[in-house]
Amino acid sequence: MTKYIAYCRKSTDEKDKQIMSIEQQTEELKSFAQRENLEISEFLTEAETAKIPGRPVFNSLISLIEKGLINGIISWHPDRLARNSIDGGKIIYLVDTGKLQSLKFPSFWFENTPQGKFMLSIAFGQSKYYVDNLSENVKRGLYFKLRRGGWPSYAPLGYKNDRNTRSIIVDPKAAGL
Repeated sequence: MTKYIAYCRKSTDEKDKQIMSIEQQTEELKSFAQRENLEISEFLTEAETAKIPGRPVFNSLISLIEKGLINGIISWHPDRLARNSIDGGKIIYLVDTGKLQSLKFPSFWFENTPQGKFMLSIAFGQSKYYVDNLSENVKRGLYFKLRRGGWPSYAPLGYKNDRNTRSIIVDPKAAGL
C-alpha cells in the first residue's frame, strides 16, 4: 500500500507574487486525493525557492522516502518539487530504485515507466529552464535600466523612489538639504 505525503511549496512569502498559494495547493490536493481515493498521511509545506538545492522540508521528505517511511508524494506539479537538476535527479533516482513508488499530481500525469520518467525529467528540465531564463531576463532589464540612466534598485541614501515616474529623486530631508 502506498503511503502518501503531500508537499506544497511557494517561492516567497509575498502573497501578490504567487500563482497558487500554499493554502490553495493544500485544498486542491485534498480534493484530488478524495477523487482518486488516496490517503495523505501528512502535509509538508515550505516557502522557499526550489532554484537551488537545500530546502529543509524537501530534504526531510527525501529522508523519509530513503528510510522507507513513505513511498508516495502528492504535489500540485513537478515544479513544486524541483527547479534544479539535483533535486529533480533525486526524485527520479528514488523512483528508479523503487523507494518512491508513486508520484501524483492533479496538473501533471506521471506513470512509473521509462516514458513516464522521461516526461518527468522534461518537466523538471522545463522548471529549471523557467527559473534560469527568468533570472537572465531580470538581469538584462536591470542592466538596460542602468544604461538608460535609471537606478535599478532601491534609492541610495539621500534619494527616494518616485513610484509615479519609476525613478529616483533627491530626498531633501535625507540628503540634509
